[in-house]
Amino acid sequence: MKRAERFYRDYTETGRWRSYRVKVDTSDLYIRADRDISGEAEAIVRRLRDLLWEQIDRQPGFLTALEPVTRLPGSPGIVTMMYDASERAGVGPMAAVAGAVAGLAGRELEPLCGEIIIENGGDIWMKLAEPASVTIFPGGHYFDTVALRMDPRRTPCGVCTSSARIGPSLSFGRADAATIIAPDAALADAIATEVCNRVKTEDDMENAAERGMECGASGVVIIYRDRLVARGDVELTR
Repeated sequence: MKRAERFYRDYTETGRWRSYRVKVDTSDLYIRADRDISGEAEAIVRRLRDLLWEQIDRQPGFLTALEPVTRLPGSPGIVTMMYDASERAGVGPMAAVAGAVAGLAGRELEPLCGEIIIENGGDIWMKLAEPASVTIFPGGHYFDTVALRMDPRRTPCGVCTSSARIGPSLSFGRADAATIIAPDAALADAIATEVCNRVKTEDDMENAAERGMECGASGVVIIYRDRLVARGDVELTR
């Protein structure tokens, strides 16, 4: 899937949701909320991007590493969050970048809204007042879509997906989708990368799911061809 396609986004307004796109350079966020907070969101994303580029200037390996890197003192909050997620999942810090941006933007915007969902490249942070569903698009080997029911009592949380088939992100695995639910979106993003990397065949799915739970996931869903494995706090729905 090319970045511009974003076929899964729905801009239909309802009594519950208004939908907005906030694009800053390569950051392309989709926001659903009960009021227009797009201006505030754009300012937050610009600030977070500036902090990340400053960090990359200080530590070039932060951008390219495929495993945890040495922490630099005095790093900003978003970088510390990515260090933490990277270390817990055993992947490079940039594996957590989309979730970190979505999660930090969500935390700052949450006081302005009764409910809010922020999606950044397929990685989601959400705070709900009523149940909602999240749809996984595994690429059509066998499952067209898989839907998860999200309980508002378990939000705010992150729901992040890594795929060897869909999207621009680097993956060393072969899973059609590895979706992680975690209290923190940066952590969910990093764990999704680690779990997807571990799935080379169907025989790897169980161990990969267990690895996700060990890293701090509250729920794991892995889809590979015609098989689905779920662990933890996962409720499948239609």
